[in-house]
Amino acid sequence: MNNLEKTTLQVSGMSCNHCVSAVEVSVGKLKGVNSVQVNLDSGTVLVEYDPSGLSLDTIKEEIEEQGYDVV
Repeated sequence: MNNLEKTTLQVSGMSCNHCVSAVEVSVGKLKGVNSVQVNLDSGTVLVEYDPSGLSLDTIKEEIEEQGYDVV
């Protein structure tokens, strides 16, 4: 993966380790994602991905499909 981009998304609705796991696993499975880190305390998701093969909107949609809101 070349030219990786990092973005931090503010996500509401995450309250436990299950939430962290659900987001990390589902987003991590997207083609083009290099890494995902959820910080439960700050309600953020740091995603490193290849923007040439994956859009930020797709990442946001995946998080929302897990039941959380990208602010």
